[in-house]
Amino acid sequence: MPKDRPVPFAPPRRQAAAPRNSLLWIFEPLERDAGYSSKRMFGCLAAYLDDLLCLVVADRGDPWSGLLVCTSKDRHAALIDDEPALRPHAVLGKWLYLPQDHAEFETTAARLAELARARDPRLGVAPQPRARRTRRGTLG
Repeated sequence: MPKDRPVPFAPPRRQAAAPRNSLLWIFEPLERDAGYSSKRMFGCLAAYLDDLLCLVVADRGDPWSGLLVCTSKDRHAALIDDEPALRPHAVLGKWLYLPQDHAEFETTAARLAELARARDPRLGVAPQPRARRTRRGTLG
């Protein structure tokens, strides 16, 4: 039997485990909150409090390596005044970003998680409802 063909009835190959996000520690204070939930979002992990999207931890390549603060543009200035390490995200400019390689990343990220847990009104956005997908070949 040629080597490039799978052996019949062979056990399935083990898939490599997905890399673990090294920034999950940021969500630890939120996990004890009754309103907390999390979901995967574009290869990252998003934290929700009372159904508001608050923070996203991204442990990939730049610009997806750090903490995204989900907020609206009209609240950017107030947050940046309190946390000067924040800047608008390069791709999602409506949100603020704290790069993982920033010198004060750990302390700033921990403060932002505490602000989220305290329900700071500058943090959090209502997620957009997902559009329903229609089946192909149906009218309507």
